[in-house]
Amino acid sequence: MLEFFSSSTGTVNSKRAIAECIENALEGQNDLDCDLIIIYTSIGHNFIDMIAEARRLSPNAQIVGCTGCGVIGREGPNESMKALGIMAIKGHKDEFAIASQDRITSATSFEVAARLARDLKNKNPSINMVHFLPSGFDVAEDRALEGIESVFGSEIPIFGATSGDNMKLISNFQFCVDKIIERGAVAAGLADPTLEVITQATHGFNIMGDPFEVTRSDSNRVFEIEERLAWKFITDRMGVPGAQDIWALAGMFLGRELPEELHDEYGNTHTLFNAFEKGDDGSLLFPQVCPPGTKICLAVRDEERMFADLDKMVAQLIERCQGRKPYAVFHADCAARGRWSLNRVLKDEIVQRMQYPLIQEQNVPWLGLYGFGEFSQLGGRNRFHMFTTSLFVILKKGE
Repeated sequence: MLEFFSSSTGTVNSKRAIAECIENALEGQNDLDCDLIIIYTSIGHNFIDMIAEARRLSPNAQIVGCTGCGVIGREGPNESMKALGIMAIKGHKDEFAIASQDRITSATSFEVAARLARDLKNKNPSINMVHFLPSGFDVAEDRALEGIESVFGSEIPIFGATSGDNMKLISNFQFCVDKIIERGAVAAGLADPTLEVITQATHGFNIMGDPFEVTRSDSNRVFEIEERLAWKFITDRMGVPGAQDIWALAGMFLGRELPEELHDEYGNTHTLFNAFEKGDDGSLLFPQVCPPGTKICLAVRDEERMFADLDKMVAQLIERCQGRKPYAVFHADCAARGRWSLNRVLKDEIVQRMQYPLIQEQNVPWLGLYGFGEFSQLGGRNRFHMFTTSLFVILKKGE
């Protein structure tokens, strides 16, 4: 059976930081060797030193992970350039597998994710959940989910986050064994039959105004909205006409309506997204496919609702646990819900309001990432989200 251990730190020296995480996570164990280390890190660490030190201390461990805009551990949130967190896992080699792909783009999202999934399945056909960490730029994330499902089927839970770079939108990195990959994709498949995962997401934003319609697009690149250039339409609608830089949309939140039967589970009527790239032709690149006819609404953050909806989601998760203690928790938060949205006090509070009700004072491993998007199930289906808090609770079956 897989055993989970976690730790996080803001130590500046990369070798010392990973050593501190491994030592603290595995404190009380016979040695520091384990079988799998999942690493979340901000962009400021020396990745070569970090991985080399991890392999020195835990030579038998497989390593997988990615960069983001910060980490969340039992120790709280950390969005510094040297934030680092790990989930160390001990278990039999037939209880997990890892895989990587060197590059994923919007045009290749389905094919690359399918190759990644085939590699996982060839290594371990018993995988029953997939922890997915792809690039957060220039990817049709919903197509990537479909690629994994084309191999494992739509019933397998896929959870995780998209990689980021401390909100610079320049590049992001993934790790697999000794490789450092730029704008690629990695995954860890877990195959312990005694474990299951339940996932849930919430954002707490309000929808405003009437919807508008995508009138010309190709996959996840939108050329026209309401028969006007997408960039021109959106910047006019936001009140920043003449803006030229993608950062003009930093405070923009767009919503797509969900089927009514999902509203209560999600706590909202819409999922959210935003654009990551402006084309020279005035098009916008979104992280999910937007066919002509897609209806889009503007959304606005509501701090009070963010907290209230989070409380509701945590209560729903506790009910779904049916009295079982969480065995481990993975966590993905949108980078916009960190320092870009909340001050330090409120950020600590929002993390406490998910951790304490779920795990209270118990020593439950916890590893979270501030990324650019989240993968969480909704209505029993794998979905891509943005601007959410998404929790992935690992439980022992039958307890």
